[in-house]
Amino acid sequence: MYASNDIPFLDLVTPHVELEAELTAVFRRALFTAGFVGGPMVEEFEQAFAAFCDTNHSIALNSGTDALRFAIMACGIQPGDVVVTVPHTFIATTEAISQAGAIPEFVDVDENTYNMSVERLREYLEEGCTGDGSGRRVSKRSRRPVTAIVPVHLYGQMADMDSILRLANQYGLTVIEDACQAHGAEYFSGKLNRWMKAGTMGRAAAFSFYPGKNLGACGEAGAATTNDAAIAARIRMLRDHGQAKKYYHDIEGYNGRLDAIQAGLLHVKLSHLAAWNAQRRDRAAEYDRLLAGNDAVTCPYEPSWSRAIYHLYVISTDDRDGMIRHLKEAGIGTGIHYPVPLHLQKAYAHMNHSSLDFPVATRVAGRIVSLPMFPQLRADQQARVADEIYAFTSKTTGSSREGSERVVVS
Repeated sequence: MYASNDIPFLDLVTPHVELEAELTAVFRRALFTAGFVGGPMVEEFEQAFAAFCDTNHSIALNSGTDALRFAIMACGIQPGDVVVTVPHTFIATTEAISQAGAIPEFVDVDENTYNMSVERLREYLEEGCTGDGSGRRVSKRSRRPVTAIVPVHLYGQMADMDSILRLANQYGLTVIEDACQAHGAEYFSGKLNRWMKAGTMGRAAAFSFYPGKNLGACGEAGAATTNDAAIAARIRMLRDHGQAKKYYHDIEGYNGRLDAIQAGLLHVKLSHLAAWNAQRRDRAAEYDRLLAGNDAVTCPYEPSWSRAIYHLYVISTDDRDGMIRHLKEAGIGTGIHYPVPLHLQKAYAHMNHSSLDFPVATRVAGRIVSLPMFPQLRADQQARVADEIYAFTSKTTGSSREGSERVVVS
């Protein structure tokens, strides 16, 4: 539990206490039916999540990492193929690519959204690749064919999918969405003239239900979505030892199944997700208002074509580490998502990248801090966070709160 005056970065206690009766009923159902792996609870959640995402198929899996790995494999990406993604993301994005046998290569992120930069993607495909005579692009870096793009819908905001899909179609590439932080996020497609949900615009998509996500399990869990029945069937085989039916193995697969209790818990929470996402948007708007007068802080940028669901509320400031220390001393939790971009991680030292290769991702990593964000966050708590940020920036930069509306917390 938290000290009475502390503001946690994330409150995972309150929603579970509020839903205690419904969540406990899931355990009782499993105990009285012995339905622990597969079965009705998994199928019911899959159907409900597909309906929530506006997709034809949802396949429940044991993690978001496996969801992305299986989606890549099921979409026909071959070992040795290059998959293009971003360096400003959690390592699970590139782990899934590597574990599928493919090769991750990076393009930088956008200055404002921190999602994949369309201009850098175009530059990579036009200048970082050559043609192989058949219309395919070949990476100049690895001399391997480029076959897929994995845009990451970071912090709960979708990447510029119309532009990414346009480039993908031009060069014959498959788009697979990393939607692990974007359950319910929306994008207005000018091409289709309607709002589209995360998980519906690529050939397949991956979601994580890690406990801290907007839709979080009480343990590890994930799902893949697709509108392609063949891809859905392939993912189902991959998650279950390559079985088309019990003990008949069409391929070698994996044990990537989601257990029934987690599926049942997620189904309970799914009915609250739209309201929780709306609360997060309200909290984000309140942070925007409270911090609008602070020139030392850059708040999240949400384009007109985006309806973000604010898995994280991430600001940028010069003295990030000093601000974190100040907030910690004031009893306010924070996070950094993420402190070291992937191209500079030890795990990818063999790629021989420098900080100059992807300058936006490198610069962002040293400036960002994630503020407390959860549906139950109160207005007085947000006001206190903003007050402490102003107190810190006024000392370090001389930034004044004059001209903005001050909320006094008694």
